[in-house]
Amino acid sequence: MGFGRKQEKPMVNENAGGAGQNKGQAERKKKEDRVGFGTVMLWQSRTVSTTIVTLLYGFLMIYCTDTLKVNAALVAGMLMASKAVDGVTDAFAGFIVDRTKTKWGKARPYEVFILGLWLCTWLLFSTPVAWSQMLKAVWIFVMYCLANAICTTFLNADNTVYLVRAFHEKQIVKLTSYGAVVPMLTGLVFNIAFPGLMARIATSPAGWSRLVGMFAVPFAAIGLLRMFVFPEKYDVDAQAGQTEQVKLKDIVTCVRTNNYILILAFMTLVFNFVCNMGVNVYYFRYIVGNVGLMGVTAAAQAVVIPLAFLFPRLIDKFSTARLMTVGFLIAAAGYLLNFFAGSNIVLLLIAAILTGGGTVPASMLAALIIIECADYNEWNHHPRMEGTMSSINGLAGKIGAAVGTGILGVLLTASGFTGDAATTPQSSLVMIRMLFSLIPMALYILTSLTLRQYKLTEQLPQIREDIKERRAARNTAKTGAD
Repeated sequence: MGFGRKQEKPMVNENAGGAGQNKGQAERKKKEDRVGFGTVMLWQSRTVSTTIVTLLYGFLMIYCTDTLKVNAALVAGMLMASKAVDGVTDAFAGFIVDRTKTKWGKARPYEVFILGLWLCTWLLFSTPVAWSQMLKAVWIFVMYCLANAICTTFLNADNTVYLVRAFHEKQIVKLTSYGAVVPMLTGLVFNIAFPGLMARIATSPAGWSRLVGMFAVPFAAIGLLRMFVFPEKYDVDAQAGQTEQVKLKDIVTCVRTNNYILILAFMTLVFNFVCNMGVNVYYFRYIVGNVGLMGVTAAAQAVVIPLAFLFPRLIDKFSTARLMTVGFLIAAAGYLLNFFAGSNIVLLLIAAILTGGGTVPASMLAALIIIECADYNEWNHHPRMEGTMSSINGLAGKIGAAVGTGILGVLLTASGFTGDAATTPQSSLVMIRMLFSLIPMALYILTSLTLRQYKLTEQLPQIREDIKERRAARNTAKTGAD
C-alpha cells in the first residue's frame, strides 16, 4: 500500500515561519521588559527607608529650637557649615563608586550605608538635653555630617550605578515610573501619621529619641532588602568599551563638557531647598493653629498617586525633562494659592494637591536624567560616570536641604521668632507665610525656566542609535578577534 510511492514533502510557508519567529522574539522581548509588582516593591525598599529619613529631617529645626532650646541661627549656621564637609565627600564618593570592582559588583556593596544613616539619625534626635548649647551644637553637627556627608553621600552615589547594572533600559523606565508610587505612598502615610505621633510621643527629649527609634529599627532593615535580592547583571562599562578605570581628570571633563548634569543639579538644589525648609510645621502651628491638620493636607495628596502609572507613556511622548518643567509650574500655582489660603483648610488642601503632584516627576525621575547624561558622556567618548554624576546631583540636593533649613532659622531669628506662640511677633508670622507661599513659588518658576535649557531631549534618539551601533561594531570586532 504505497510503499514504492515517493513520499512528498509538505509545503512550508517560509514567510509564515519568519513571521512566527519574529512574533516569538517579540514575545520574549516583552517578557524581558516586564517588571512585576514584587520587583518594584523590593527595589524601592531602600527608597522607602531614605524617604522616611528625609522627612524626619524636615522636623530637625523645630526639634532643635523648641525641644533642645538651641538658637535657630546657631543651628542654621552649623547645617550650612556641614556642606563644606559634604563638598569634599561628594567630590570623591561617586569617583570611588565608579572605580569599584568587587564580587558583589560596583555599587551594590555601598547599600550597607543605610545602617549608618539610621544610627546617626537616631543619635542626632537623642541629643542629651542637659548639655550646654555649644556641646549640643557640636553633637548635632557631627551626627548630621556623618549621616549626610558620609552615609547619604554613598547611597546617592551608588543608586543609579546599581540601577543600570541590575536592569535593562525598558525595565529601568518602568521601574522608576511605577516605583514612584512606593515612596509617594510612604511619604503620604508618614505625613499623615507623624504629626499625631509627634504630638503624643515627642513631648520631651526622651520622647523624640523613642519616636525616632521606633522608625529606625524597622526601616534600617527594610533599607537593606534589595542588596540581598538584586545582583548586578549587566557590565555597562564593558559594553561602552571603557577598559580603564575612571581618573580624577574625568570628573573635571564631565563637569566642563556636560552642562546637562548641572541643570539637573540646580533643579535638585531648589527642590530640596523648598522641601527641607521645614516651614510647614511652623505654618500649621502658628498660622493654622493645629499641627494635626498637616496630616489632612498630606492625605489629600493621595489623589495624585495614579499619575505615576502614566509616566512611561508621558515620557515616551514628551520626555522626562518636559514633565519636570510642567510639574514645577503646577507646583508654583499651588504655592501661590497658599499665599491666599491663610487658615482656610479647603484652599490648603487644593494647594497641597498642586504642590505635591507638580513635584512628583522631579522627586522620582532624576535617575532617568542621570542615565541620559551618562549616554551623552559615552557618545562623546568619555566614561559614563553614573556614580560621579549621581554624587554631583546628590551634593546639590544636600546643599539645598541644608541651606533651606538654615535660611529658615536665619529668617525666623531675624523676624523676631521666639519659639512661643504667646510671644511670637507679627513679623515672624508674615515671614512664615512668605516662606510657605511666594518664596517657593518664585523659585519653582525659576527652576522651570532653567529646565527649558535642557536640550539633550532632542538629541537623545540619535545619540542612543549611535551608541547602539558602536557597541554592536565593538562586539563584532571582539568576536572576530576571538
